[in-house]
Amino acid sequence: MNKTYSNLRKGAFYIAIVLSVLIIISSILSLIYDIPRWYLKVLDFPRMIQFILSIIILIYFVIIKLRWNKPTILLLTGLISAVLIQLSVMAPYLLWSKEVPSVETISVDEKNTVGILLGNVLITNKNSSKFLEIIEKADPDMILAMEVDDWWVKELQSLEKEYPHTMKIPLDNAYGMALYSKFPLKDSEIKYLNLSKVPSFHALVTLPSGKVFKFYGVHPVAPMPSDKYPDNVGEMKMIEENKKEEKELLRIADLVKKDNYPSLVGGDFNDLAWGRTERLFGEDNTKLKDVRIGRGLYNTFDATSYFLRWPLDHFYVTEKISVVEFERLESFDSDHFPLYGKFLIE
Repeated sequence: MNKTYSNLRKGAFYIAIVLSVLIIISSILSLIYDIPRWYLKVLDFPRMIQFILSIIILIYFVIIKLRWNKPTILLLTGLISAVLIQLSVMAPYLLWSKEVPSVETISVDEKNTVGILLGNVLITNKNSSKFLEIIEKADPDMILAMEVDDWWVKELQSLEKEYPHTMKIPLDNAYGMALYSKFPLKDSEIKYLNLSKVPSFHALVTLPSGKVFKFYGVHPVAPMPSDKYPDNVGEMKMIEENKKEEKELLRIADLVKKDNYPSLVGGDFNDLAWGRTERLFGEDNTKLKDVRIGRGLYNTFDATSYFLRWPLDHFYVTEKISVVEFERLESFDSDHFPLYGKFLIE
């Protein structure tokens, strides 16, 4: 019995050592943003898991009274560094003040507000009735449905009675989109900014008060390789020194710079809130603000997992736009939770 216990303790110790080394290496490599390779970008995903594991392992080492020598000091220093690296990345969302201000519902003129629901429906998902129930309950003014094909567009056709202003482009490559709006859409365009079969929506939206804002609906491709759907692996490279290649989000940022209206960008970015593209998105256009900062993570993917979840669906807004409501809605058999935001256009 004592031998079995001793072996278990020894096994746990070595597992903790191996995990520590992996976490330290992964944390350091995750800081490399100048080499845009998908296998480095993937390291952005497990930040919360690594943060929690690092804390647990540190506590474990304290409990077993790890011997103080050069190797253990080096290991503990690495683990503490990993904790600080992960915390520094996630801190803006969990600890900082809100980048986009909130306003109280009671003080808001509803004629100057817009409620927008983002929903990646998952092209293989057939639970359209549940999605429609969520829409009815949330009662948004605009709905951006992503991954829609012909079947989904037909299932959502009933929305057009209440949402008569639409933009639709169903596709079988998981990048089809449909926009349904209660408010008039002007100068609406479907653009292909990066890949020929990956659309983005651009439209001026007129509120009941007469105020206008620019809406961009986006669903850029994933950075990881795919043999089934379009991917962004071939695009992840630097074209020239100090010049970033023009991915879809960066092109959107350039367009927002030229806008004379308040602008709102929403969709499934296929990137984390703290991901490399998101960082470039913010750096290239200081006008755009991340609604999540100061509010929390609001993980929208993967809705089918209780542990592996990340913030992939986003709202970015310019100045003169404030947040009235912001929440993640219930699942409907998609791998994404819907995300709802209500905004005041000042």
